[in-house]
Amino acid sequence: MSSKRMEPLKAAKLFTEENFSGSATVLLGGSVVRGEATDTSDLDIVVIDEKVKTAYRESLIAYDWPIEVFVHNEETLIEYFKSDCERGRPSLPRMVAEGIIIKDHGSGSEFKETAETFLKEGPPDWNSSTIRMKRYFLTDLLDDFVGSKKRGETIFIAGSLAEALHEFVLRTNRRWVGSSKWIVRALSEYDRVFTERFVNSFEYFYKTGDKQRVISLVDSVLKPHGGRLFDGFSIGKELDANEEK
Repeated sequence: MSSKRMEPLKAAKLFTEENFSGSATVLLGGSVVRGEATDTSDLDIVVIDEKVKTAYRESLIAYDWPIEVFVHNEETLIEYFKSDCERGRPSLPRMVAEGIIIKDHGSGSEFKETAETFLKEGPPDWNSSTIRMKRYFLTDLLDDFVGSKKRGETIFIAGSLAEALHEFVLRTNRRWVGSSKWIVRALSEYDRVFTERFVNSFEYFYKTGDKQRVISLVDSVLKPHGGRLFDGFSIGKELDANEEK
């Protein structure tokens, strides 16, 4: 992180004093709180203010910091907590749970406790139909990967395959998923040994073009759930009485 910039907590406090001086509760979250900030990191600031009618997000620059502001009232905060958790990516609950309270209108600790409760509960279970559908789409991606002959196309298929595979592993184990850099972080929180194999398999493909490690990895993940799925899979088909039996 650049030493020329103002300290993140000081910048966040000044930003709050200038822009949210009323009855808001404000928290600073993100990488600067976790001690993972880089030269390109921003300040993630969550504002909860009952005067706000609708939730909104705003990006701006102040004190040489890029700042992402997430503004809510209590009702929209909980709605976003729930929707984030339903999709398995608890971005806002994590931001609030990890956040440092820099302005408290009396409910800061309560908001943090609520966020922590959502995180501890984990994402909803995938039912058998969802697992079957995800097996099919993962199989489809793997088939595209195996059959692709063009290097450029194969690179991007591999990226989609990695994202789908990480989601399948984590959601079938009732764990939170991630996106971008959070894919590896989410996997590491679940199983560091598996994560090392996951990263090494895709890295080996990108370096050498050899697909076998990735193929073996995907097959090992699918095997406990019945392996690859194509034959007999359908979506939306109405079954007659005989088929239902």
